[in-house]
Amino acid sequence: MTSPSTMPTDLCEAFRRTVAARPREPALLTLAGTALTWSQYADRVASVAAALRGLGVRRDEPVALMLTNRPEFHVADCAALHLGAVPFSLYNSLPADQVHELLRSTAARVVVTERRFLPVLRAACTDTAVRSLVSVDGSEGAAADGVLSLTEAEALAPAPVDLLAALDDVRPDAVVTLIHTSGTTGRPKAVEITHRAMLSQLSGTQRVLEVTGEDSHLSFLPAAHIADRWGSHYTNLLCGTRLTCLDDLSRLAEALVTVRPTLFGAVPAVWQRLRTGLENALAETDPGLRALVDQALVTGRRLAPRRWEGSLGETERRELDQADGILARLRHRVGLDRARVCITGAAPAPEGLQEFFHALGLPLADAWGMSELSGIALIAPPGRPRPGTVGRPVPGAEIRIAADGELLVRAPFLMRGYRGEPELTARAVDAEGWLHTGDLATVDPSGDVRIVDRKKDLIINTGGKNMAPARIEGVLKEASPLIAHAVVIGDGRPFNVALLVADREAVAAWARRAGIESTAPWDTHAPELAAALGEAVALANTRLSRPERIRAHELLAEEWIPGGPDLTVTLKTRRAAVMSRHAETIEALYRRAGDGR
Repeated sequence: MTSPSTMPTDLCEAFRRTVAARPREPALLTLAGTALTWSQYADRVASVAAALRGLGVRRDEPVALMLTNRPEFHVADCAALHLGAVPFSLYNSLPADQVHELLRSTAARVVVTERRFLPVLRAACTDTAVRSLVSVDGSEGAAADGVLSLTEAEALAPAPVDLLAALDDVRPDAVVTLIHTSGTTGRPKAVEITHRAMLSQLSGTQRVLEVTGEDSHLSFLPAAHIADRWGSHYTNLLCGTRLTCLDDLSRLAEALVTVRPTLFGAVPAVWQRLRTGLENALAETDPGLRALVDQALVTGRRLAPRRWEGSLGETERRELDQADGILARLRHRVGLDRARVCITGAAPAPEGLQEFFHALGLPLADAWGMSELSGIALIAPPGRPRPGTVGRPVPGAEIRIAADGELLVRAPFLMRGYRGEPELTARAVDAEGWLHTGDLATVDPSGDVRIVDRKKDLIINTGGKNMAPARIEGVLKEASPLIAHAVVIGDGRPFNVALLVADREAVAAWARRAGIESTAPWDTHAPELAAALGEAVALANTRLSRPERIRAHELLAEEWIPGGPDLTVTLKTRRAAVMSRHAETIEALYRRAGDGR
């Protein structure tokens, strides 16, 4: 582990140190095995940096990357850094018009990509500064169709860049990347993060997570999201971890079993998918075995708090050891038997979801952060998770709760600002350096922080009752794995109603077990599905206060995809867009519930 006193001054220096310390160790891997050792990684960076320089990339110039999670992303990004340039990623799911806006606003002249994204990029690059499209998987002669292959670009360069000499082009206060916000309430903003800020972020989280070169992890979240850049790319550069790149999210279950990572972080939807897959498999096992597993989970859930506190009595320890003989097999089945750090974040995680994995023996902790903070600002230390909380400030961060309940954060890893938007920056960060996060939060007596909801999303009904929709939606999703998404409406209304979206895979597995051949997630008229969801809402209502309860609900005949009209690429609900699109359905729900039907 790198101590704060020996932290490098920039990420290129971090890379140089890691290469020198671990030249023959695996650096970047795929499911097929080692792709690059650290020495090979450095050689590729030097060659690709020369190629980018040959295309005119200079210090402080943005370089766009539209790539899946593959070794070439890390090489291209690191190569741009060694030129003092500013590499940033585009979400692969964005339509051409949104890609066009990001390319236009950043004035990027070079885009490194894959051939699968060329149709979108050709449409998006019109009337922008882009003059070179470079394909990492292009064949020789790709220039004939207006695209230069990376191999050809490297061949045109006179010699690889001297990485040691290139350090002179890198400044600690220079921008290391741009992270575009998800745009839940408007157009995305480009967050500028410096080398100094990111290294401060890494230093703070290192003191909590204690990552070393012996750790292994997966890169599968979009590189345009701060979580992957901090937790995969930059952590790998600094700590020399073994990072496996997964370019197909549908293979995540396979990747977990193959890699068996020691570090694993994912959004709640991924953790829910792992839980659902495990529960579906258990549901189809021998009833006697299922009874043993259920009992082990009951024991694990009951003793989890004392397990993490280290306060188990001798009798409890024996009881947990006996249950762990079964639970260990479940951890092995999902590929998390070696995991010592398990994190969920980017969206609220239902307490029941955390409690399930705690029962399984995995210390799943909810973390909280923002692009504007270079990653994570709040997290529970490994082995001490508390469901419902997002932990405490990482070293270096300060927090304050404003008079209206808004969480304020001040830290050395705060963004430099929103690129080209000083007024928006001044609105977000006050004169004393406090970032106004827009989240409502409380701090409990133990010092752990609880996120209530987004300040703008708070529901205040006609009776004056304040409610957090995120909590209610979490209870709904926890009530049944059939519910993928829930949106609660009630602001300025006498009671709450909900729009539900079914989980296609969970419904298919449920229907198969129940012998229902015709039911599909989009079949909103299937009586069996309607009954199951009605039971789930009724169960959720038993866990909600009277004002929070759902009076009526509707299953939407659609599937929501990341980056679509209803979800951001980071799986946050575009609440205003959903309510606008389904305004008639919402009004029908209120008429129906108001009539007592």
